[in-house]
Amino acid sequence: MALSPFALHDLTEAVLGCVCAALDETATAIPEQPGCPCRACVVPGAPAWDECVDPCSGDMVGGQLTVNVARIYPSTRFPEEDQEVRGIRGCTPPPTTAAELVVTLLRCAPMVSEQGCPPTCEELSAAARVTHIDAVTVYNALMCCLPHTAGRRGRRFVMGQQRVIGPQGGCVGIEQRVIVALPGCAPCPGEEAS
Repeated sequence: MALSPFALHDLTEAVLGCVCAALDETATAIPEQPGCPCRACVVPGAPAWDECVDPCSGDMVGGQLTVNVARIYPSTRFPEEDQEVRGIRGCTPPPTTAAELVVTLLRCAPMVSEQGCPPTCEELSAAARVTHIDAVTVYNALMCCLPHTAGRRGRRFVMGQQRVIGPQGGCVGIEQRVIVALPGCAPCPGEEAS
C-alpha cells in the first residue's frame, strides 16, 4: 500500500498543534514564559528566520514556531533507511515510509544596545531560561503527542537530536528533529481499492 495524499501534511499539522498547545500550557504554569507564537505554521523546506518579534503584539519574546519536512525515505526496519532496489514488478512499497520532521522555535535574542554595549548577564540569563524551558516543552510535547496521532495502535517514532540555534539575526531558539513512521494505507495508482 502507498501513502495517502495527506499523510505527511496531516502529520505536520498535528505536530504543530501539539507543540503550540504545550507552549501555551507551559506559559500558563510558568510566569514570564512566553506561549505559542502567533506566527506558527507548517512551512515548505527550511524556515526563514523572518522575524523574531511577535507580529501580533510586538512582543520581543513572541517569536516563530515552524514545522517542516527534512526528508522522507523507505524503511524496511524502521528507522533505518531501506536500500532495496524497487520497480521490477509493479508497485511494491516498503513496509514503512519514514519522515524526518524539524520543529523550529525562535525567540528574540538579547542584542547590543544602541550605545554599543553587549547584553547584560541578566538579559542573557533570562533568554537562556526561556530557551531551556522551550527546549523541554517541545521535547515533552512530541513524546506525549506523537503516539496518539495514528489511531488506537499508536505511531512509531524516534526522537532525533535537539540543538540550540543562534543567536543569529536577532533570533535564538531550538531545533528538534523527529523521525516518524507513516502508515501506507492507500492503493498504488492504477490499482483498485480493496
